[in-house]
Amino acid sequence: MYITILGRQPALGIAELEKVFGSKSISVLSDMAALIDTDDLDIQHLGGSPKAGKVVEQLQKSDWHKVSQRIVQLYSSKWSNFEGKITLGISAYGFKVDAREVQKSGIILKQKLKKSGVSLRLIPNSDSALNSAVSHHNKLGLSDNKVELLVVCAKDGTVYLAESTGSQNITAYARRDQERPKRDAFVGMLPPKLAQIMINLACGQMVDSSWYMVDGKKSQILNPVSDTLPSTTYKLPPTILDPFCGTGVILQEAALMNYSVYGTDLSEKMIRYSRDNLNWLADSHHVNFDWYLYEGDATSTKWREPIDAVVSETYLGQPFSAPPSPAKLEEVKQNCDHITSEFLKNLGKQIKPGTPLCIAVPAWRDKGGRFTHLPLISTIARLGYKPYEFKNISQNDLLYFRENQVVARELLVLTRV
Repeated sequence: MYITILGRQPALGIAELEKVFGSKSISVLSDMAALIDTDDLDIQHLGGSPKAGKVVEQLQKSDWHKVSQRIVQLYSSKWSNFEGKITLGISAYGFKVDAREVQKSGIILKQKLKKSGVSLRLIPNSDSALNSAVSHHNKLGLSDNKVELLVVCAKDGTVYLAESTGSQNITAYARRDQERPKRDAFVGMLPPKLAQIMINLACGQMVDSSWYMVDGKKSQILNPVSDTLPSTTYKLPPTILDPFCGTGVILQEAALMNYSVYGTDLSEKMIRYSRDNLNWLADSHHVNFDWYLYEGDATSTKWREPIDAVVSETYLGQPFSAPPSPAKLEEVKQNCDHITSEFLKNLGKQIKPGTPLCIAVPAWRDKGGRFTHLPLISTIARLGYKPYEFKNISQNDLLYFRENQVVARELLVLTRV
């Protein structure tokens, strides 16, 4: 059993967890955390959860004072004979407690262990929970002597104590975003973390541990005949198509998640940029993957098979630094709606029923925080697609935006009917 700490927009993280682990395996504890019934969880494969930890204990409706006493009791015993120095961070979620009270729990534990001859370095809390950057830079959860305790109080008062298994590698995210050779702010800068979420929303667990390296490429055994790698039938990893590939962020993240990638774009320049970035990824990250790129208009191009899933940020229209006039908004909205509708019509003729999609389309936020959506969303069935039915959230919650941002990305999770 694992706990995940949800990100800035928790609905995105919850939706991602549902698609990766199945809705029956997810229990939403609060807008800060979710409980996952699984034996294995790799935080680096999740874009919407900054931290994760393995549950070690569950307490019924306890306040922080009682939880603190239990932490001290449990870990002063567990670490009483520990050899070497322990680095500890404590993060509390859902408690009405300040950073000093959380820090005090660690200080008491440190004093207890000192009497046993055990050295503990306590990570200082500037808030009741350590941010993921602090957890990452201190390598908490990555070894026996670098520990972060995630203490989560659910909405019903139940308390879960988990030992972190790591936090998102923000250094790696930044490198993939900033060090790739080709970037273009004008066409939009899709964050790698959001690309990862979108891939998971479309594909769930399409690639799993049964994939092996064959002739330098990831392949899956279809008919295994022994515990060793047999001479039998193989298939290549599923192929993700991005018809508006831009500089290749989605392709890049999909390749790192063991998919074959296929990108097209109306702009020859963007195809060149994607090619340069994928070559950089292969060289700098020492990864092998299948990829294919060519210039093509998403509203009319003929794609080659196979297409196992479609993940794409569609045309978002022009950027705005302030909400546009009603007339301008209507013009941009109709233009984006037309392009996306024509793309979906063209795609629908070429993919098989059941093919999953996650596409980002624009939604415009006004000064009051209200959103204007594309008309096609309410009539998506006419285009031959069915929205995915989430258990814990609504599709309407899948909006990615930052404060003061006018153009948001609305994520549509669909299946070809």
